[in-house]
Amino acid sequence: MRTLNPHNEPGRLTLIHRFGAKAIDDHLPALISAVRETGSPVLWVCDPMHGNTESTADGTKTRRFDNVISELESAFRVHQSMGSYLGGVHLELTGENVTECTGGARGLTDGDLARAYKSTVDPRLNYEQAMEVAMRIAGLKNGT
Repeated sequence: MRTLNPHNEPGRLTLIHRFGAKAIDDHLPALISAVRETGSPVLWVCDPMHGNTESTADGTKTRRFDNVISELESAFRVHQSMGSYLGGVHLELTGENVTECTGGARGLTDGDLARAYKSTVDPRLNYEQAMEVAMRIAGLKNGT
């Protein structure tokens, strides 16, 4: 961090954490503490997508909506409990009606993935799931 930001310029470093829903509570506090000890100001961003990528029984890559939400909730909670601030969220999404991630209000299942799976790289949230995540983030930022 000293090499990348030798003069401790605010806004120079962005750290993106993506532990996955199962590991974030165990690892994020130590990361925040380690960065805090350097004295370097950073912008914290949570990527709840990549750490929650998994494959179905037939090998289709997907992400479970509940895991994405769980990681986001944990990130906000851990940052707040440590006096830190989560300044951003990275999501992969589309305005299209895809079925690449399971869960959400429509209750998409593994069986729904083939119906409108269009990604050639990473599964994306569809427009309904993206709006749902945005509403959950708004609630988390307001403490609800």
